[in-house]
Amino acid sequence: MSFSCGFVGLPNVGKSTLFNALCKGGAEAANFPFCTIEPNTGIVPVPDERLQVLSDLEKSGRIVPSTLKFIDIAGLVKGASQGQGLGNQFLGHIRSVDAIAHVVRLFEDGDVVHVDGRIDPVNDLDVILTELMLADLESLEKRRDKAHKLARANDPDARLEYELIKSLAGQLGDGRIPEYDKNNPKLVEWVKGYGLLSMMPAFVCANTDEENFRNFGTSEKAKALVEFAAKHGMEVVPVCAKLEEELGQLEEEEAAMFMEELGIKETGLARVIRTGYRLLDYITFFTAGPMESRAWTVTRGTPAPQAAGKIHTDLCRGFIRMETVSYEDLVAAGGWAKAQAAGKLRIEGKEYLIQDGDVIHVRFSV
Repeated sequence: MSFSCGFVGLPNVGKSTLFNALCKGGAEAANFPFCTIEPNTGIVPVPDERLQVLSDLEKSGRIVPSTLKFIDIAGLVKGASQGQGLGNQFLGHIRSVDAIAHVVRLFEDGDVVHVDGRIDPVNDLDVILTELMLADLESLEKRRDKAHKLARANDPDARLEYELIKSLAGQLGDGRIPEYDKNNPKLVEWVKGYGLLSMMPAFVCANTDEENFRNFGTSEKAKALVEFAAKHGMEVVPVCAKLEEELGQLEEEEAAMFMEELGIKETGLARVIRTGYRLLDYITFFTAGPMESRAWTVTRGTPAPQAAGKIHTDLCRGFIRMETVSYEDLVAAGGWAKAQAAGKLRIEGKEYLIQDGDVIHVRFSV
């Protein structure tokens, strides 16, 4: 399973450059709006140091990491919700991703013209969020009329849904990302069905210069951006597209040395992936043996049979039990066989919820 993250932003904020740097992709990046019309897609491995350790312990023939799909979506402009720029086509592309990275510009470059003629990341984000909210508001208003008619027929569910739609639309009208009672499964199911763009898991990707990347949060523009994003429940992840591009051209050891020289502990790519995983509540479990060591991604709270089904559908269908060792116990023991001998191997049934770092072997029969 790979999760997909869509880059959304105004034209000329460096989305395609960032996409190319993170994916080593071949998206066209040019100094004019709507350079990206059809979304570009790139698949990147999810960095996880545990995989190499497992591979060394089990003498695996190969390593297979989890993957992340980046989607570079065409630049949005003011009025997109009314069909300006690439309008509805653009909004449709956003709906297909798991999480949104709102890319805003925090670098100065006289050769790259900003669509508004000035560098103002708060304004960039405000324009994006406003357009998504307007598109959602229009969508909810269409639903509201239908729900109102049903509510008048004295259907309690219809009345509840009408009140929900009215509340969501009211919050959007006030320029706020809507909130509702997520402990009510009925409401959760309805909201999920509305496909609201402004309520999708999202974070802000600040495309900075090298100096801002190293000392992020010290400039007034960066501080204002962090504050504005927090009001909308989003965190800001600084990424320097130019630096990522340079790192991508180096061998692993050279890149590590270069980062050490610059005083950087992790790449922008690693930060983006970590943020996306946390937003979507994803965890990683492993299979390891002589053939391969592989990472698998599932949502936290996934039962053992469904987790096994990520490996192969037969493993879910014929699930009997799961043999499990935590990554820490496996490493401390020195391998699967030694962990088993030390009594660290657990037998888990269908009710078991897979945990981050579980190394598993599935027993099944079909």
